Amino acid sequence: MEHYLQKIKKIKNQFGKFNTSEVENVLNVLNNDKIDYVKKLESLFSKKFKTKYSIACNSGTSGLHTALASLDLNKGDEVIVPGLTVVMDAYAALHLNATPVFADVDEDTFLITAETIKSKITKKTKAIIVVSLQGLPVDIDPIIKLAKEKNIFVIEDNAQDMLGIYKKRISGCSGDIGVWSFENKKHLSGATEGGMISTNNKLLAEKLRKFAGIGYKNMTASGGRTSLSISMVQDPDYERFDTVGLNYRMPQIVAAVCYSQLVNVKKIVSKRVKVAKYFSKAIENSNILVEQKTPKYCTHTNYTFAAKLVSKKIKWKKFYNLYKSKTGDGFYGACVCPHLEPSIKSHLNKIGCSKCNWKKNKCFCTKKGYLPVAEKIQKQIMQFKTNYRNPYEAKKKANILKSIINMIETK
Repeated sequence: MEHYLQKIKKIKNQFGKFNTSEVENVLNVLNNDKIDYVKKLESLFSKKFKTKYSIACNSGTSGLHTALASLDLNKGDEVIVPGLTVVMDAYAALHLNATPVFADVDEDTFLITAETIKSKITKKTKAIIVVSLQGLPVDIDPIIKLAKEKNIFVIEDNAQDMLGIYKKRISGCSGDIGVWSFENKKHLSGATEGGMISTNNKLLAEKLRKFAGIGYKNMTASGGRTSLSISMVQDPDYERFDTVGLNYRMPQIVAAVCYSQLVNVKKIVSKRVKVAKYFSKAIENSNILVEQKTPKYCTHTNYTFAAKLVSKKIKWKKFYNLYKSKTGDGFYGACVCPHLEPSIKSHLNKIGCSKCNWKKNKCFCTKKGYLPVAEKIQKQIMQFKTNYRNPYEAKKKANILKSIINMIETK
């Protein structure tokens, strides 16, 4: 057994997919070491992000669902979400019988703004979900000001942003609730899935923890299941649950990996930012690609390096194929705007929303042209990976990108 454990400690690829600390922490869990890595992770997260309460969960998606569930939404309540993001934000609302209402985005930052949100607010609006797309913090202060005027909650979906700075504050910690993802391509990776929810509100924290913890009544804002005597737990008359919840708890083995990474999170983020600079340099002064704009009041953490194709000299798919043919990695396009996804359309065509003059089986919010900016740039965006373990490999890909741009511009 000891020989086997020593072998596991050496499980690394050329550039170290799992570092020694991560492997050792996992082995501690497997050896039933009784170290509560979930508690350690929550505590360290609160310290680094300067937030009072942190609740670990098993994914960013479950974190969003939990966040909205803590707000006691009723059927027909509306949740404003960006028109350029993945579908999970809208799904969280739909799973609670609330209605997602989509707001357009800024053409240069790709992000939702107070201006695009304002016209979507109704008497039914209960929450706004903002998304720091590709690692760029949202301009949150004007949104919070608008929300406070209307008694609306603000949830920050920071799945793609890790320790971004917004006006000298950590991104994701200004609204009522923040949600992070630790999916295996994110800045912090649980090797599979994982997530974190944070808030400074004690009442919300208790609701969040209970919903994500199957509704155990003895859960508190600051901790999981409190210690109970064996006799109480074994008592057939002991009533365990006072809240309808789900099992969204983070496994200890995931927390063990995430904890090790969180210790060195600044280094992890800086590596991605460094890689993004290679790509930024490659398209500098280009008439073909334009980089996602980073306003002066914030820092980008580059979940990816995002740019949009603005030239008519080449189509998106042709550029993609050309890049791959030159041994570039396949970059991602932006996800289809959520209001145009079949899963969302089928739901909204049944229920409609108060902003779309809904008629039976025909929601105007699901038609092309409803969000002109989001729909336009969704077709233009290119997302180049930044999670290279080898910086020389990243440089090589950036040089390929530069050579393609030079070739197109000289045609």
